[in-house]
Amino acid sequence: MVIRMRHTRAHTGKRRSHHAIKGKTLTTDTQTKSTHVRHRLDLKTGKYRGKKILDVVKKLVSKKEEKDA
Repeated sequence: MVIRMRHTRAHTGKRRSHHAIKGKTLTTDTQTKSTHVRHRLDLKTGKYRGKKILDVVKKLVSKKEEKDA
């Protein structure tokens, strides 16, 4: 049978110190000065790493058309 080692509160607290939830890291776009979550598409401009990925205006127009219909 295994003999269990005792752990003090300090030992447990040191182990759990890495369990804290960290805040999201934000990045500021150099051209538009808008902030977005790192490694994600900027929803205001529709760009990721300087390349246009999403046409934001087209998406807004299609949403408005769906809402009106």
